[in-house]
Amino acid sequence: MNQPLLQFYVSCAPGIEPILSDECRKLNLLEEKSVPATSDRSGEDAGGILFKGTVIDVYRCNLHLRSASRVSVRLGSFYAASFAELRKKASRLDWGNFIIPGQDLNIRTTCHKSRLYHSDAVSERVLGAINDHFSRLNPNKNDCKPGKNGQLVLVRLVNDLCTISIDSSGELLHKRGYRLETAKAPLRETLAAAMLLASGWEGNLPLIDPFCGSGTIPIEAALLANQIPPGIARDFAFTRWPGFNATIWQDMLSSARHEIRSTPLHIYGYDRDAGAIRIAAANAARVGQKDMIHFSQQAISDLTPPDTTGYVITNPPYGIRVRTGKDLRDLYARLGDVLRTHFGGWHAGILSNDPRLTGNLGLQDLKAELRFINGGIPVSFQIYTL
Repeated sequence: MNQPLLQFYVSCAPGIEPILSDECRKLNLLEEKSVPATSDRSGEDAGGILFKGTVIDVYRCNLHLRSASRVSVRLGSFYAASFAELRKKASRLDWGNFIIPGQDLNIRTTCHKSRLYHSDAVSERVLGAINDHFSRLNPNKNDCKPGKNGQLVLVRLVNDLCTISIDSSGELLHKRGYRLETAKAPLRETLAAAMLLASGWEGNLPLIDPFCGSGTIPIEAALLANQIPPGIARDFAFTRWPGFNATIWQDMLSSARHEIRSTPLHIYGYDRDAGAIRIAAANAARVGQKDMIHFSQQAISDLTPPDTTGYVITNPPYGIRVRTGKDLRDLYARLGDVLRTHFGGWHAGILSNDPRLTGNLGLQDLKAELRFINGGIPVSFQIYTL
């Protein structure tokens, strides 16, 4: 059965686009263009990549992409300088494959540099346009109504150009379903995965996170090494679309499960906080990876490597988010000293918001750097050879 081509947008945290692009290339997706992160993109999330493909590709993106935040299908773009024009043109879009008459809709609108600048009024007209569309097909149908938990419709008006998209993901894709508890300053799962992919770690060498917190980096490493799709155990909005093909989706899940490995891994998560280690182990257990990761309460000064070389990938505390006002320079200096003394030949990936802190590491051989936004804070993930 031939599937019609769709235009869809895969969004991510600003700065993660190169990592997301590499992931999409491995899925053989047809990339149209990378869209730079700007404030004008807030109606569709900040950064990301535009693709062409079928609805099956939309399913695949949600299931497999580790660094993506959301996948949304573009219904159309048109110019609208008046509310009447907006409603008329929006009513012509192909709503029937994505929305059931009478269902709740969460219409999220952003307006920039446009004559239609009142976002609530634009949302109201788009809702009216959707009901107009279905009324032409069936005058007796039920009207769609606003609802916070309804199907998300993304409307973006920039310079009078209106772009309307349908969210296919539901909850943002960093919500894998395993992290029900968090320690201090949690790192989003998508960002942890992006760090791992950027570092070059492929699962065959040991990996250590000496500040593991709730275990996000070690757990994402285990999922990556054992080829477990990040979306394998969660729900998606597209499964409630009227055009949803359950047979294709179940076949896709079955094929993905067949590819999952269960090989022994050398992944270590340490933290000096016993509560964090308890949370990390519980989170790993929810995703079936507790036995794949060695969690232990341990201070950074006690860190020692296994017999072979590997990777240290970590998100140390930084002052804005943890222990505000306290000097963390000694902690970074101690981490750098341990790495230089005991981890020769290893790779180290360190996430921080402050170059003064990373300067205290005393590490010289910087191989790569990835800059992105973590919880609204600009951060840098620096990758060194020790």
